[in-house]
Amino acid sequence: MGTIYAVANQKGGVGKTTTAINVAACLAEAGERVLLVDLDPQANATSGLGERANGSSSCDLLDGAPPAELARPTRFAKLDLIPAKQDLAGTAIELARRDGADRYLAETLAPSADSYDFVFVDCPPSLGPLTVNALVAAHRVLVPVQAEYYALEGLSQLLHSLSLIRARLNPGLAIAGLLLTMVDARTRLAADVAGELERHFGHLLFKSRVPRSVRVAEAPSHGLPLISYDRRSPGAEAYWKVAMELVERR
Repeated sequence: MGTIYAVANQKGGVGKTTTAINVAACLAEAGERVLLVDLDPQANATSGLGERANGSSSCDLLDGAPPAELARPTRFAKLDLIPAKQDLAGTAIELARRDGADRYLAETLAPSADSYDFVFVDCPPSLGPLTVNALVAAHRVLVPVQAEYYALEGLSQLLHSLSLIRARLNPGLAIAGLLLTMVDARTRLAADVAGELERHFGHLLFKSRVPRSVRVAEAPSHGLPLISYDRRSPGAEAYWKVAMELVERR
């Protein structure tokens, strides 16, 4: 049985979508069957793989359509995608009006764990109805954290929210790990933030860290994960190590 991961952080700009795309692509290249679900109305995970939501999308997933009918193959072997489109913003508003709306994604996404080894849900940069649905549906949550102090403040809010979701909606939800992103090894700040995370979260912090890199920023505009855009770049190497570490933590 596969594992469903929500890639979440209510703070924007921390490398959440970049992490979802690249970890998924690395695992697929390693031979795992992977599904990436774009649950962000900005649809950056969709465009980051060079795809568009023509027709069905993750909106249909929240309306009860089976994942098997919505998943489409990408250009990358063993990596499937359920794309997003801007209509998701309206879906989020509708979800807030429905009874039991927090469990809609959990009910429809669960069968995908029988077809894939890894399922990643790329969440919006907020703790609204879409992200809550993803966290209720997930077995684990992967949290990218930018190497800056404001990111640490947002992290405490997220962890509090995760505790509430475990208590009320998804007692089996576990933290897969915290991933430090946009690390500039030349600065004292990056080292200080890493030290704080290590002191407070210990083994939850991934050993691998994603560097700040021009290649990381360029790859989405070409619709490619880093291992396809520049395999030898430090960012591609970092995400490969993250993916392998995730396999070990499963």
